[in-house]
Amino acid sequence: MQVTETLNEGLKRGYTITVTAAELDAKVQEKLVEAQPEIEMKGFRKGKVPLAMLKKQFGPRILGEAMQDAIDGAMKDHFEKSGDRPALQPEVKMVGGEDWKEGQDVVVEMTYEALPPIPDVDASVVTLERLIVKAEDSAIEEALNNLAETAKSFEDRRKGSKAKEGDQVVIDFEGFIGDEAFEGGKGEEYPLVLGSNSFIPGFEDQLVGAKADDEVEVKVTFPEAYGAEHLAGKEATFKCKVHAVKAPKAAELDDELAKKFGAEDLAALKGQIAERLEAEYKGASRAVLKRALLDQLDALVKFDLPSKLVDAEAAQIAHQLWHEENPEVHDHNHGHVEPTDEHKKLAERRVRLGLLLAEVGRKADVQVTDAEMTQAVLNAARQYPGQERAFFEFVQKNAQMQQQLRAPIFEDKVVDFIVAGAKVTDKEVSKDDLQKAIEALDEI
Repeated sequence: MQVTETLNEGLKRGYTITVTAAELDAKVQEKLVEAQPEIEMKGFRKGKVPLAMLKKQFGPRILGEAMQDAIDGAMKDHFEKSGDRPALQPEVKMVGGEDWKEGQDVVVEMTYEALPPIPDVDASVVTLERLIVKAEDSAIEEALNNLAETAKSFEDRRKGSKAKEGDQVVIDFEGFIGDEAFEGGKGEEYPLVLGSNSFIPGFEDQLVGAKADDEVEVKVTFPEAYGAEHLAGKEATFKCKVHAVKAPKAAELDDELAKKFGAEDLAALKGQIAERLEAEYKGASRAVLKRALLDQLDALVKFDLPSKLVDAEAAQIAHQLWHEENPEVHDHNHGHVEPTDEHKKLAERRVRLGLLLAEVGRKADVQVTDAEMTQAVLNAARQYPGQERAFFEFVQKNAQMQQQLRAPIFEDKVVDFIVAGAKVTDKEVSKDDLQKAIEALDEI
């Protein structure tokens, strides 16, 4: 077997791999001998079928396996000896594949882009500022009032009172397209809060001013993008009977409210709110810190990038942004989206930082534990209520999905590793200052 270099330009590599006919035949013979003890054939005892007959019957299939094994072995041996790590799966093409005949040498052309040598990162030259935000009394009170809002009750207004926005009306309703009632358009004694936008646009507005015992015809048009296709874009009339008009009553900020949310008393509930707020602030602060770290690494470390990785990333960025600008298109049946120079510049940054973090993690032997992966799967499964088991089975069988869940965990652990060696100072700021820092991330 012979491996000959045909291209060595930047990160691009090309090789010709030649497997002689004699080597291939020996590989076939080896596989036949290995399989012989388990083969039975009419007229022969198990394991006693002559190799010549085995080769005649199974030769073509075994020849293909032997050819693949030989090429795979040559590639593995090449990467072990050269130290190259391909950025993407190598392209392998058999020379004269359609005209090849048994008894001839097998010649394969292999091309790939190698991962570049990546300089070591000196974390000690990285200087970072960690923003610290304490839960202020005003923020705790705001969160407490929001909880009270969700726990509010409604009390009947005085007889004859007109419904206002924010009131709850208890209604029977039935919807019609023309003169025909449609499925799913009927409800009885439904408590509807006016202004909640829980019904289709325009419905709640027409009940403002209604009184108990009123009968109101509500005319609306279903949105074009409505979930039920048979209703999308259609004009409808809802016949409504108002049973009651109720005014909202805010929940008291007391121990009873706290118990509704699982706390012993109001003081304990405030403590829980403070912890939750500070956890949110900590997560936001980490995002700011991580961006600052990545910006510094991007400026500190430069190396050649595999062009195909950059092109693939630029194409993905362009495609994603196109869909964000065209949210009405949910499939991929659209024309080619050409990446711009801005997309390519962003792709270069992402590829550079991705390769850098991967290399730092590899050298530091950063590992994602089974427990961390299990937690990631559990978190992702919550997006599919009622289908958690099916999601678990899907992840177990799908290596690509496993990698999608593992990658962000690995990246965060590498970021933590670098931050641990950097010069980090804490700075206490207000919630508003942290919010401005977060908003600035989206502007870059």
